[in-house]
Amino acid sequence: MQLFNAAGSSIAATDRTEPNKKHGQMFDLAGRGIGVLEFRLLGTVSATSAKGELQLAGYLQQSLLAALLIAEGKAVSRDYLIDEIWGGDPPNGVENAVQAHVSRLRRKLSAIEEDPRETRLTTQNSGYRLLLDGARLDISKFLEEYERLKSGVTGTDRSAPEIRRILTMWQGPMYGGAMVGQACQAVAAHIDEVRLALWEFLFDCDLEHFEHRRIIPELQALLVEHPYNERFRQQLMVALYRSGRQTEALDVYRGLHSQLSEDLGLAPSPAMREYERAVLEQDPSLHILSTLPLRARHPVPAHR
Repeated sequence: MQLFNAAGSSIAATDRTEPNKKHGQMFDLAGRGIGVLEFRLLGTVSATSAKGELQLAGYLQQSLLAALLIAEGKAVSRDYLIDEIWGGDPPNGVENAVQAHVSRLRRKLSAIEEDPRETRLTTQNSGYRLLLDGARLDISKFLEEYERLKSGVTGTDRSAPEIRRILTMWQGPMYGGAMVGQACQAVAAHIDEVRLALWEFLFDCDLEHFEHRRIIPELQALLVEHPYNERFRQQLMVALYRSGRQTEALDVYRGLHSQLSEDLGLAPSPAMREYERAVLEQDPSLHILSTLPLRARHPVPAHR
């Protein structure tokens, strides 16, 4: 999954280190082993190995590591790191500051490597590169699992448990709330879109298998975070209606109508109004379908 292409551009660089499998471990061209690390950006900016956890002091080190990690092993320019760490207000002597922070991070990473003499953070022409050979990055795994799910590798009967397993990787907001630059923010926005798409898919799967009561509190919690998400509201209306809570289902629509009108001067979409109509008319389709066709004129027979 290419994260960095959408967030920024890396510098052209020539590197002598390439992945080369040997005895089940990643090695560089010199045959030296690179110890396995677990890098995390979901809920925190950190790294762990069998030797311990990376200790980062302050948001500058967190921003630096995050900016390097979203490049997924590609080289990045010094100017890119300056923008990601300091934005439009870099300090005097910023080039020396970048070099100092990189050196400090390099030492800390080496301390938790299998071999402390090895380094993943290399200098590349006028920039830097954080090698991920033999390491794991949580957001890459998160996106790989999402793409596998989209491809239909998982059977429909197993989809909901698989989605719930993938969502357990989400340990909180990207970067744990650390201050990051625009490229990192763009990646975070993309990851959050994927997370919401997984939730929507999960709720459709649960509604398909008549697990409507289970998802009501989950949908209510997500709507606190995303009050304008119409798909979540539609799914909640279906779940409430199937649970015999017709009035509450209508309140979900009315709550959106009020919020949109007061906050944005807008009205719910035609698709959203179709759900209101279906609940008001006690449309039998609500007992079978999780997604209603727009302006359905011929409801399907009631499920028994």
